[in-house]
Amino acid sequence: MRLTVVGNPANRRVSLFTRAVLAAGLPRPEVLPWVDVLTDAAPPPADALVRVDSAGEDPTVDRLLRGAPTDARHGELVGLADAYAGLVDGVARVAAGGAELLNRPEDVAVLCDKRRCHAVLSAAGVPVPAALPPVDGYPALRAAMAGAGWHRVFVKPAHGSSAAGVIALAVGPRGLRADTTVEHTPDGLFNSLRVRRYTDEATVAAIVDRLAPDGLHVERWLPKAGLGDRVVDVRVVVVAGRPTHAVVRAARGPLTNLHLGNARGDLAALRAAVGEAGWAAAMETCERVAACFTGSLHVSVDLMFLAGWRRHAVAEVNAFGDLLPGVVTDGRDTYAEQVHALTTGRWQRWRTGVGACAA
Repeated sequence: MRLTVVGNPANRRVSLFTRAVLAAGLPRPEVLPWVDVLTDAAPPPADALVRVDSAGEDPTVDRLLRGAPTDARHGELVGLADAYAGLVDGVARVAAGGAELLNRPEDVAVLCDKRRCHAVLSAAGVPVPAALPPVDGYPALRAAMAGAGWHRVFVKPAHGSSAAGVIALAVGPRGLRADTTVEHTPDGLFNSLRVRRYTDEATVAAIVDRLAPDGLHVERWLPKAGLGDRVVDVRVVVVAGRPTHAVVRAARGPLTNLHLGNARGDLAALRAAVGEAGWAAAMETCERVAACFTGSLHVSVDLMFLAGWRRHAVAEVNAFGDLLPGVVTDGRDTYAEQVHALTTGRWQRWRTGVGACAA
């Protein structure tokens, strides 16, 4: 078995997967840089087995994905829809030579569009928050919220990742509150590692209106369960249909992403709180999510338990969410688990034995 990785060569994702491949006694994988894919390099040959990794964290790749003449300014939220289109086209270019991809192009296209992914999961009976119809700006958002009787929502860029551009919006008789990673400036929006709180409606409206042309997905804000003084959710990596690795994300605010300075929580304490039957039901949900994407060796599920611990729902599904440093199950990290699923034939057995849901 010889593997090829499409990625950004200096990125630790490529390094960690390469390490797992070598540790399994396989030849060092070929690395096909995203820059080369997007500048018309030849695709991998038909006999290649290809992992497509995240295209993020490289300004040149971002510019090429967007088809823009210049790099974006650091952290600038710009051209999200163009970047999505560039990613979908890039994965199609990788597949054009007939290679077998470990993440099917059609899966990537759905997973990287929150609206399409929500629709697929909902149709498959996976518990997800209710969503509003499409909105094209702040007035439409407020009208749709009023029509649904909702006072709290998550406003998400349709093609965002890592909480970039996400707004947790609460509206009440005393005004509104918006918690977000967005830094609003007169000449643009910028993603920040510091969560900001806006209470001025004009500023919130300006942010929503600037994000709207690239597409928005708006979900009802469901109250998450908490441990101690923090609310929690769980990132679950599902490899070849089996939930294998999980990390608890604990935050004092509504945005739980770890890179925003939040803490890893106690998985044993969470499992004790939800109970054995509740945890088993949640893992069965993660398996159902994976069954919607049988062309993908792995998917990563952001799972939330609702206040009271009796119910759960899927907040997000990620195509490239397997970077969980230090999380080990049966002696394997997420990358080693994927290599193990390939070398033992588990992935082939799983995807031929389960019917994918309609996508």
